[in-house]
Amino acid sequence: MKRTLQVLLSLFVLASMVLAACAPAAETPTEEAPASSEASSEAPASSEAMPAFEGKVLDAGSCENTGIIKSVEAVDQYTVTFTLCQADPAFLSKIAFSPFGIYPEEWLEATLGEGTRSSEGLERPIGTGPYMVDEWRRGESVNFVAYEGYWGEQPEAPALILRWQSEAAARLLELQAGTVDGIDNVGPTDFEVVAADSSLQLVERPALNIFYIGMTNTFAPYDDVRVRQAIAMGIDRQRIVDSFYPAGSEVASHFTPCSIPNGCAGESWYDLDVQAANDLLDAAGFPRNEDGIRFSTTVYYRDVFRGYLPEPGLVAVEIANQLRDNLGIDAAVVVMESGEFIAESTAGRLDGLYLLGWGADYPHVTNFLDYHFTSGNPQFGTPHAEIYGPLEEASRIADTATAAPLYEAANNAIKALIPMIPVAHGASADAALATVSGAYVPPFGATQFYYLDPGKDTLVFVQNAEPISLYCGDESDGESLRPCQQAVETLLEYGQDSGDTSGELATACTSNADLTVWTCTLRDGVTFHDGSAFDANDVVASWAAGIDAANPNHVGNTGTFTYFAYLWDGFINAPAE
Repeated sequence: MKRTLQVLLSLFVLASMVLAACAPAAETPTEEAPASSEASSEAPASSEAMPAFEGKVLDAGSCENTGIIKSVEAVDQYTVTFTLCQADPAFLSKIAFSPFGIYPEEWLEATLGEGTRSSEGLERPIGTGPYMVDEWRRGESVNFVAYEGYWGEQPEAPALILRWQSEAAARLLELQAGTVDGIDNVGPTDFEVVAADSSLQLVERPALNIFYIGMTNTFAPYDDVRVRQAIAMGIDRQRIVDSFYPAGSEVASHFTPCSIPNGCAGESWYDLDVQAANDLLDAAGFPRNEDGIRFSTTVYYRDVFRGYLPEPGLVAVEIANQLRDNLGIDAAVVVMESGEFIAESTAGRLDGLYLLGWGADYPHVTNFLDYHFTSGNPQFGTPHAEIYGPLEEASRIADTATAAPLYEAANNAIKALIPMIPVAHGASADAALATVSGAYVPPFGATQFYYLDPGKDTLVFVQNAEPISLYCGDESDGESLRPCQQAVETLLEYGQDSGDTSGELATACTSNADLTVWTCTLRDGVTFHDGSAFDANDVVASWAAGIDAANPNHVGNTGTFTYFAYLWDGFINAPAE
């Protein structure tokens, strides 16, 4: 009997287990089985459970050892928080800029870290973008293929070839021959040619740029403000615009284009006054010799066509001629390789005058003024507190009207102290075959080629020069940023026809009341070109590589990380000077 009862009991227990296994799961916890965190923590862990996410933190510790960025924290797998040392009204616009792209943490360590930097890291970036770099054929092209695992819409053209040609006329000839689908920067005299050709389309770009003549005040005679002012008054800027720029260009009244709020607050630039300029040179102790020459200098440039400087070689010669004819300054014209020119000019190491410019990266006056005239920028020599003081104060103010008097003071100081000479805001345009649909040029950032449909499998575009490198956290040159933007994405992106930002790798970024803490919610399900999953730690690692001078991945190409330093007012753990 006892054995029979034991058998019956065993059968009953077995039947209960089967019924329990087959029963549907309860939709809500019951009183008998509460779903508390305590109960969950006591349950045995599954052998297949994912490891808990360990969020990384980049933290300066205090605001004494950093610029604007105090910390970047991976709160959870898809949440990142930026804590700032001061309010930054331009934060959303800045983080959409391509140098702040996101890379896989492991890739940074394997290819760009201290002791591990390789050509792979500089030539074949791993991002999350619609295109991935297939091959960089040095001196010829950068070839891209569509990334099949892209989280968004697939590119209209499965393949993209980016080439370069320094001569505007040669670029146009290729387009007219139909061997390429689009070109950058139509020559100033060819706007009407393209517009009149039914097989082509002219795609105009807003004139949000500045061409300027730079000089460094740590070199004589540019250490004398009277010499700088004399050159500012002795160069016929209107003649340069009339002779070398397309219709729609204008002589610059201020460094920043007037369409940017507060860009043109304050006094306009000097008018041409050759007599007053010569009087200043006489007063500064530079009389003419028997040949009519006061002193000799150099005009440096790079042979790269830009919307702000469409004919660099011709403009350099024109400026040298004006210096001699108007002021008695003998100027030799020297062309430099593009990468060397950028490195030497922005570091303030060129003894002479140099021709450089700037295109808008984001729609805020800080993009023009704060980048160039910050206290930490050596480009023009010793910085002027009269300029950077008001700029630092204004950069914390969100309301444009409240900030206006500070930008007026800064612009007036720029005019008085003359760290450089603003010359022109240049009109420019791209061109494409009429058969290319979706052709556009954004006011900020580079064209995203995956929107363009050439009607065939491969889109071919020709820009002005070869990239310097394709790790754009450490680049500032537009010819490098354009290819980077095809493969590497940022947290936010600019609109195709405006500076408004919207979600890219982040679906949203929101701030606290005083604009010092920004929380970004990241997009789920995104993968990098190497197949690895994107998460918050990749954001922290990418920012740490750029802004933390003590990070082992803070190596890059030149190691200057220009935009991280200037737009965020310095590095975390910056080395002592």
